[in-house]
This record gives sequence, structure tokens and C-alpha cells, in this order.
Amino acid sequence: MSNSHSLPRCFWAGDDELMQAYHDTEWGVPVYDDRDLFERLLLECFQAGLSWRTILHKRENFRRAFDNFDATKIAAYDEKKITSLLGDAGIVRNRLKVRGAVRNAKAFLRLVEENGAFSAWLWRFVVDKPLLPAVPLTPETIPAETDVARALSKALRKADFTFVGPTICYAFMQSVGMVDDHTVGCFKYRGPAAEN
Repeated sequence: MSNSHSLPRCFWAGDDELMQAYHDTEWGVPVYDDRDLFERLLLECFQAGLSWRTILHKRENFRRAFDNFDATKIAAYDEKKITSLLGDAGIVRNRLKVRGAVRNAKAFLRLVEENGAFSAWLWRFVVDKPLLPAVPLTPETIPAETDVARALSKALRKADFTFVGPTICYAFMQSVGMVDDHTVGCFKYRGPAAEN
């Protein structure tokens, strides 16, 4: 394979090495581990209104600050811990998002208790396999949200999650491989569902 710097990628990976590595090894790869899914969901929630590049470059700080995304620990955060997080310059210090992380951890644990695993609950939205696009994808044709993302958003909100609008849910679905949205020309592009 050619040098990783010269590989054709989705437009959003740009020339940032961390973004390129994320694109090449994580984005769009199916994730079934509950802790990893919870991490990706919380990071997407923190990304609302910001760039993914900003969040990705702070990911290690988030892991440190949020106990490696251990939902049980996060669900138990008290006011002292929340105040400490709001003083941590290594993460996004948004009061609503930090409190939302605690709320989402509690909601996540309830879904795990009810379904045995968050993964089992989540992947049913795409019938247990990644969705391929209906048409060849270009930067102009990638949707911001879909019917499935809207359904997921509605279900997560019903389960008491916050910062889970349809656009955030679709970005999460892309991240964890529930949809394959690599674009035409990218070395990971597989083509529309009709071609597979």
C-alpha cells in the first residue's frame, strides 16, 4: 500500500494526521463494545456546535477526565466532580454538556440493564449490519440526518438521553460503522448498496 499521507480519503480528513488516522482506522468501522460505543456517543454529544477535529484532539483529555468513559463512574459524579470538570481546560467546559454526560451515563446504564447490552439495543436500528448508501456519496450528497437517525434520536430521547438530536445521532452512526459513508474516491469507498 502507498504511503498513508498520499492515500485518497474522504474530504473531511484533510491534512491533519490525527484526523487521517481516525478516518483510516476507526471511522465507519463497526463497533460492538459497549464502553467504546458510550465513549463515541459522549464525544459526539460534546461535539455539538464544534468541529470533530477539536474533539478528537482532546479525546485523551476526555478519557482522563471522564474515567475512561466508565458509565458507572460517570453516573455517580457529584457536584464536586462536575465543578472539577468545568475547571479542566483539556476538555470542552460546557456546563450543560458536562451535566448531560452524567445524565447520559445513567440513561445508558438503564438501557444496558433492560437489554443486556447497549450494543444489542443500538444495532437493531440497522438490522445488525452497516447500511450502505443508496447513491454514490460525494461531499454534497452525504446526508446530515436520515430516517434511521431520527428514529434513533427519538428512542434515545425517550430513554432520557440529552444532546442526541438527529444530526448528532447520524454522526454517531457514521463513527461507529452503522452506516458506511466513505465518499467516492476514498480508498475505503465501497459504493452504494445496489453495487454490493
